[in-house]
Amino acid sequence: MTRALSAPLAALLAAVPVVAAAVLGNLATIPNIPVWHAGLIKPPLNPPNWIFGPVWTALYLLMAVAFYRILRAPQGPKRRAAILVFLAQMALNASWSFAFFAAHSPLLGLFVILPLEALIVATIARFASLDALAARLLWPYAAWVGFATYLNAAIWWLNG
Repeated sequence: MTRALSAPLAALLAAVPVVAAAVLGNLATIPNIPVWHAGLIKPPLNPPNWIFGPVWTALYLLMAVAFYRILRAPQGPKRRAAILVFLAQMALNASWSFAFFAAHSPLLGLFVILPLEALIVATIARFASLDALAARLLWPYAAWVGFATYLNAAIWWLNG
């Protein structure tokens, strides 16, 4: 079986959507933390703000490694489908920050984060059929977005 891409090209192509989502998410999030987000009523279990940066950095690294492994998998319809689902969930990943933080709308955030979680699970399933490790690397991401869904819903409820 031939490999789909060379290692350097796969690494570059794996990094681009992940870094783009991280940068766009930060642009929408960071300016809204000190005033808008600080003024919201938070639910129980809401972590301190400083924890989000390290957690998301680790999750984005895991996403990039998982995507790299899929890009290096043999070409075929399963790989194409896995790539498309991964890219779709990355688009929703970045969109959530704009919906929740930039638009100051926990409700709009819910409309993004619920399909995001579904697409993460779909990505894990698609990746599992190609590379078990790539799929397992996304489980912490799915768990964190599940927790973020609780936070998002609770903030909507408490501040609505």
